[in-house]
Amino acid sequence: MSARLATGALVNALVRRANQAGGFATVLAKGDMTAGAVLVVAQDRGQNARLWERGIGPSGNVELIAVGPEGDAQALTDYWTKRRRNDPDLWVVELDIPRAERFAAETLVGD
Repeated sequence: MSARLATGALVNALVRRANQAGGFATVLAKGDMTAGAVLVVAQDRGQNARLWERGIGPSGNVELIAVGPEGDAQALTDYWTKRRRNDPDLWVVELDIPRAERFAAETLVGD
C-alpha cells in the first residue's frame, strides 16, 4: 500500500501549476482536505468545457473519468452544484488551459 497525498495538497498543486504555466485555475468549491473527490471543469480559452472526475477507472487505477454534460456552462454548473449538495466533501476546480484534461491528469493521477 502506498501513501497518498491529501486532496487539498493535490488541488493546491494543480492551481499553482496552471497559473505558473500561463493558464487559469481556481477552486470553485472546497471539499474535504484529506480525502474529498475532485471534479475538474476543464476548458481552453473558455471553450469546450468538460467535466472530469478523479476516480477509479475500469482498470482499477486512479484516472480522470469524463462525467456530466459538456459545453453548456449552465448545465455544467447545475451538475456540479447538485453533486455538491449530495457530497459536500467534493472539490470543484475550474481549469482553463490548453489540453486541460492532460494537464489535470499530470497532477491528479499518480503512478
